[in-house]
Amino acid sequence: MPLYLSKFSYTPETWGRLINNPEDRRKAAQAYIESVGGKLHGFWYAFGSHDGYNLWEAPDNVSMAAVALAISGGGALSSFETTVLLSVEDTMEALQKAGEIKYRPPGS
Repeated sequence: MPLYLSKFSYTPETWGRLINNPEDRRKAAQAYIESVGGKLHGFWYAFGSHDGYNLWEAPDNVSMAAVALAISGGGALSSFETTVLLSVEDTMEALQKAGEIKYRPPGS
């Protein structure tokens, strides 16, 4: 199954709710991805431009998009970005296929 890396940030209101009622959000994230047949591999909070990161496994892009849309639509986050991760093997295959494409730069 494909892996996905999500970066998220909470709204100030969400942080306020979590301060008043601390909650381990890994359980919620795990339930969301399992509902589409996937698996949560990790959940971390961080300093920097994003408040946290998730590593997910999902059956396909549509399933991961459904989870991302459901979370984003909930209003607790100020940002949510998901990146599809490619294995080294998939990247090697892509490199081989790229070598077969006869790219022409604009204006040449």
